[in-house]
Amino acid sequence: MITTTHTPDFLVVIPARLGSTRLPRKPLADIGGKPMVVRVAEQAQKSLATSVVVATDSTEIQSVCTEHRIECLLTKPHHPTGTDRLAELAQILKLPASAIVVNVQGDEPLIPPELINQVAQTLSQHESCAISTVAVPIQDKTEIQNPNVVKVVLNRSGEALYFSRAPIPFVRGLQQADKTVYFRHLGIYAYRADFLEAYTGLEVAPPEQAEALEQLRALWNGYRIAVHTTPIAPPAAVDTPEDLERIRSLFKNP
Repeated sequence: MITTTHTPDFLVVIPARLGSTRLPRKPLADIGGKPMVVRVAEQAQKSLATSVVVATDSTEIQSVCTEHRIECLLTKPHHPTGTDRLAELAQILKLPASAIVVNVQGDEPLIPPELINQVAQTLSQHESCAISTVAVPIQDKTEIQNPNVVKVVLNRSGEALYFSRAPIPFVRGLQQADKTVYFRHLGIYAYRADFLEAYTGLEVAPPEQAEALEQLRALWNGYRIAVHTTPIAPPAAVDTPEDLERIRSLFKNP
């Protein structure tokens, strides 16, 4: 069931851990005089979130957040997924079952605050869904075949049917090629707190293991995922040293 409501109360959680193979100590990387995790939190604070919390396994990250007056809570060092870390934080905060938690990745210092609002509102409007996320139409045709670009197919209600690294839907007839819209999945999520509580006990899904896509566990176990579609993709996250330099140059030349 879809309801029409204003933007609901929601909490933003930013998982941040020091371990990163491509960019060591990424959350603490300096961007215009502030650590990246602080830049992300400050951007999230521009949304309508009632609070913004960093969840980390590092006392060093916690100290940096405290210095910049960002709320930060320590979680266990070994979590198989970021969602498991969110689940622990929901337990620490004793969130009510209906609370909405938006997961903002700790490497997105330019994430649009309105996008955070929209993913929370999408979940609020889809009462039968446990999760919401975001997708954008693919404009660059080379991305359709790129396994690093996750694709999603939606049903008529704007809910996810499947996520894949493969080109989906597969276009069998050439006459349909120009009529088919492909959607790229963006890695921002909103969860209901009772789903986070249940998540840690869910069976790992064979499609999840095959595709290396954590969100398939929810679909495989019968949970529904609402998808907000936005026409323009937000600025790219920081995954590599080259990405970091690009972001730094933007803060030098706003």
